Amino acid sequence: KASVSMGEVGKRHSYIVMGPPEDLRVDGRGCEDYRCVEVETDVVSNTSGSARVKLGHTDILVGVKAEMGTPKLEKPNEGYLEFFVDCSANATPEFEGRGGDDLGTEIANTLYRIFNNKSSVDLKTLCISPREHCWVLYVDVLLLECGGNLFDAISIAVKAALFNTSIPRVRVLEDEEGSKDIELSDDPYDCIRLSVENVPCIVTLCKIGYRHVVDATLQEEACSLASLLVSVTSKGVVTCMRKVGKGSLDPESIFEMMETGKRVGKVLHASLQSVLHKEESLGPKRQKVGFLG
Repeated sequence: KASVSMGEVGKRHSYIVMGPPEDLRVDGRGCEDYRCVEVETDVVSNTSGSARVKLGHTDILVGVKAEMGTPKLEKPNEGYLEFFVDCSANATPEFEGRGGDDLGTEIANTLYRIFNNKSSVDLKTLCISPREHCWVLYVDVLLLECGGNLFDAISIAVKAALFNTSIPRVRVLEDEEGSKDIELSDDPYDCIRLSVENVPCIVTLCKIGYRHVVDATLQEEACSLASLLVSVTSKGVVTCMRKVGKGSLDPESIFEMMETGKRVGKVLHASLQSVLHKEESLGPKRQKVGFLG
């Protein structure tokens, strides 16, 4: 009778793969449980809105800057959003060189897909003068630390930063000759606030063994061959989805993962909205934490 002694790495890998069927993961969570999420808004002073999100060991900083621009030809009465993602080499050694650039482009493209519909953000509120002037929101995402489940953490941070965004109110004045002037309000509190009620969050479901888990750690992601990114609104509506990884997913698994994503997404939205409104109600009295405090 031969016996094989498994190393600690082998034991952990075996447990990660075999644990989900019992609804028990390495860190004690169930398959549909998120780690503790820390959300802080208004953390960068020279932005129109900002937020920092910590999800386990994943640390994300998002800043939103509102600048005047020209509406796009195909959408003359709307403003628009631009996304830039910076994968800091300090977050993980994998981001050194082209690795960080490629991932940054992938994340930015995913964000464009999420916001490329009329229901996410009312872009018409960003229009100042049709075909001439509009607000452009530059959304800068900085990955400070990578501890797994990047897409979910980034989507939470982007929604929190947009919730925190204040855009100066402007008036368009037209003289007798027909030339137009733009007048900014002198009151710093006379601002436009975006409605983020319909802004979706991403729920990533990693297929491990015969089950799938949400909010995977780096170790769990290493044991997963395929994942499904599901963009879900607060009402549980799926706006888009994308498969990542080299493995395959059968139709039944995809359906189950979508249903889990909708269920988990609704709870995630409710918790996030509650935290954002509670923090805003504190006003300047709230205590700032972290190195940006």
